Amino acid sequence: MEMNAAAFEELVIDELDQLPDEMVEGLDNVVFVVEDRPEDGTLDLLGLYDGLALTERTQYGMGELPDRIVVYREPHLAQCEDEADLRDEIHTTLVHEIAHFYGLDDRQLHEMGWA
Repeated sequence: MEMNAAAFEELVIDELDQLPDEMVEGLDNVVFVVEDRPEDGTLDLLGLYDGLALTERTQYGMGELPDRIVVYREPHLAQCEDEADLRDEIHTTLVHEIAHFYGLDDRQLHEMGWA
């Protein structure tokens, strides 16, 4: 599947807007970023939470750089056949990375059916 960066970013924004309020309202000092692919160039990683989970913080205050949730465009496009499939995968990636922000690990996400 092919899609330019601007169109892909619009899909990410649309899917983010559709997430439940209770999931996103606690995302303090978090930015969402779309990048073409991970630094290692692979197409295996769909997203990344780059920060310190809420459950691991001892303090959090002014002057802290924001945590980042990165969604990788090329790996998504390589794994999806059409736009509906792409939207579903973006949605799953967002939920997965937001869950990491809240301190859920991959094992817990699998048990909950989110990964």
